Amino acid sequence: MSRIAPSAVLSGAAFVAAACLFAPAPAVAAANAQQPDAATKAVVRRGLDYLARTQSQQGYWAAGNGGYRAAMTALAGTALLAEGSTTTRGRYAPNVRRAVDYLLSVSRSNGLIGSESDSHYTYGHGFGMLFLAQVYGEEEDRERREELKGVLNRAVKFTIAAQTSRGGWGYVSAKEGNDFDEGSTCVTQVQGLRACRNAGIPVPKDVIDRANKYIRDCMTPEGGVQYSIKGGGARPAISGAAIACLFSAGEQDDPMAQKLMEYCEKNIWPADGGASAGYGGYWHYKHFYYAQVMYRDPERWPKYRDFIAGQIRPKQTTGGPNDGAFVDGRIGPAYVTAMNCTILQLDNGFLPIYQR
Repeated sequence: MSRIAPSAVLSGAAFVAAACLFAPAPAVAAANAQQPDAATKAVVRRGLDYLARTQSQQGYWAAGNGGYRAAMTALAGTALLAEGSTTTRGRYAPNVRRAVDYLLSVSRSNGLIGSESDSHYTYGHGFGMLFLAQVYGEEEDRERREELKGVLNRAVKFTIAAQTSRGGWGYVSAKEGNDFDEGSTCVTQVQGLRACRNAGIPVPKDVIDRANKYIRDCMTPEGGVQYSIKGGGARPAISGAAIACLFSAGEQDDPMAQKLMEYCEKNIWPADGGASAGYGGYWHYKHFYYAQVMYRDPERWPKYRDFIAGQIRPKQTTGGPNDGAFVDGRIGPAYVTAMNCTILQLDNGFLPIYQR
């Protein structure tokens, strides 16, 4: 799914995320979270209204070319969950419920969430695990909880079987993809596994240990994480994803985390209009993960939050069928709108996967 998170952008970040799977998520009440300012709230509301308005009757969202339905549905659904809605409560409850129904309908007996005909199906699978695990934690209906539990257990087993000999993941399972791996797919698998583990779904430690080694093998001398274990140069987005997972695991003092953090501060941190000032390219994916890093630093978060909100808010579409959306001309408005709205809602504190 190179259009969603091209290999040139994300690389072995998942591996480090490994560590985060075996650290319990801190319980932070949403009521204690700092609330976004009024301007940001208004932008988020319009963005989420756009997503709700454009959801298909079958419950999915898609990329601009009509593909990647599992991935887009999971990302859009996660943005709605970040608002505080669940399958039964909140402004977007009907939309969340339909998104869950769609992903359950495309969950296969072998554990894959998505379509085997999709040549990049691990993206939808990883994001699907992440979304459904968040839903599972809040689901009140006993039968639906059992259904979600079964899907997530099978999904974890599928991800384990899809891991390559080096500890990473590729666009498809290792057997189908000739043992190819690269980082953008890795990060989706590991964060999905982490969300499942936090929800009580068993995740074997050796899977995480192998992924953790993969990220170390992908680090460059300057502290960044490269495209894959075979090379490709350090990538800020990959490195941001890796450090986000380490921080969420409470591994801030790990030497690898410190080295990654130094690299990210030089290449992502937006001080004085630095390296990340531009809005183009794969900006959204990079800040989707780095925002999670900054959110866990209460002292620096306000500065970063104001910068990121100032970058995002003016880009929202006004009027017409795309009113409230964010459009980048590459992947499609569902993707960009979901990413931006999730970033702007971290202060809500509703989802364990993003909590401090």
